[in-house]
Amino acid sequence: MRKLIVAVVTVMFFFALSAYQPEIHAQGGYGWGFKKNDEHKLPDIGKYKQILEEYGAYYADDSGEKNVYLTFDNGYEEGYTDDILDVLKKHDVPAAFFLTGHYVESQPDLVKRMADEGHIIGNHSYHHPDFTTVTKKTMRKELESLEEAVADVSSQENIKYLRPPQGMFNEKTLQWANELGYIHTFWSLAFTDWDTDDQKGWKYAYDNIMEQIHPGALILLHTVSSDNAKALDKLVTDLKKQGYQFKSLDDLVLKNLLPQPIYGY
Repeated sequence: MRKLIVAVVTVMFFFALSAYQPEIHAQGGYGWGFKKNDEHKLPDIGKYKQILEEYGAYYADDSGEKNVYLTFDNGYEEGYTDDILDVLKKHDVPAAFFLTGHYVESQPDLVKRMADEGHIIGNHSYHHPDFTTVTKKTMRKELESLEEAVADVSSQENIKYLRPPQGMFNEKTLQWANELGYIHTFWSLAFTDWDTDDQKGWKYAYDNIMEQIHPGALILLHTVSSDNAKALDKLVTDLKKQGYQFKSLDDLVLKNLLPQPIYGY
């Protein structure tokens, strides 16, 4: 009888041990960045290029075509998003807005307007944590909670684009995002525009973008910036004059999924 009890306990122990799967943290991350240039070319991202390619992440359109992609990060509202949406509507320009939970909770009408006017809503997480310091379970909850909140207030039921909070990432978080059905979306053009106490005027925003602009630019802006809101109309007008076309992230992904033409045959 004793041997039977020992055998049963042993089997139960090994069953419990095999069923136990400790939550794994991403452990260590990279902060997104790149080397700027004044030649209107794609910025150099060094070792990040291979990592992004491996996991199907984007930071720009490397086709060489004069396409540009407008994206905005929205963590809270300062009263300028309506103005930005007005300009986008006036020029028939698509954009992607990466939202946090606080933004969706506090600005449901603006979220609805974004979706109703054909813009893409992206996932910037619910609470804006550094994903490289949390578990996959926590990352999943952050993303799914934001997606559910957006679906509750707008016509966009699913989200496929992710911008990692604080620009932090590593191979593990890229892998987890893929497994959860998300595409990481970084950027190839940005500047200090989020400090609401240090706005420098519309020309500061305009000049920063025009100095860095390049074919395939994926631009990161923040809607809390009064400079951005005031510069956007002229910016869109002048970039179109230079031959740039404003595209959506869906255009970028579709471009890379379609077979490329073979020349010389």
